[in-house]
Amino acid sequence: MTADIASAVAAQRRDLVDLYSSLTPQQWRTPSLCAGWRVHEVLAHVTMPYRYTLPRILLGLVRSRGSVNRMADRAARADAAALSPAELLDVLRRNVDHPWAPPGGGPLGALSHEVIHGLDVAVPLGRTDVVPPERAALVLSGFSPKRARYFGVDVRGVRLVATDADWAHGEGEPVHGRAADLLLLVSGRTVPAESLTGRGATRFGR
Repeated sequence: MTADIASAVAAQRRDLVDLYSSLTPQQWRTPSLCAGWRVHEVLAHVTMPYRYTLPRILLGLVRSRGSVNRMADRAARADAAALSPAELLDVLRRNVDHPWAPPGGGPLGALSHEVIHGLDVAVPLGRTDVVPPERAALVLSGFSPKRARYFGVDVRGVRLVATDADWAHGEGEPVHGRAADLLLLVSGRTVPAESLTGRGATRFGR
């Protein structure tokens, strides 16, 4: 399974290279699903592990008073201001097979990082070819209600059911949607109302 996930990580990065390579200057300025970040900042963020040394990360954490989110936000904005899209894209292209994974996250954590941030840019750009259903479902295989609560999402009392992949979770009123849309939902992203169906869908106010 680990080898399968590593292959999926590399495939996702290649798909993102293709996506970013196709963008116009205006599209690089498109607001992403990450609050306050454009497409440019998202690429700066996902390439951060390949550009930052451990001492630099620790220094950033100290300056951000221990907040990983605050450090990541500051770094993404500063790096997007300092580095062009072409420079950041070159970093991603050269690190498709990089073994990085978030601390404690392992290969599935790396896939989650690539897939969710891939959707953060693909959805606003109207691209549906960046994250295949089976790849989104693979990320969802590691889903837990605790992780959803981290993003401020309460999935108690609903059953999430993917319509394009073999994945379901929970008990209660059904919420049907594509695997990618369900992944966005449990990751605290805004999902268009028409993307979710079932009696439980209205609970999320989408």
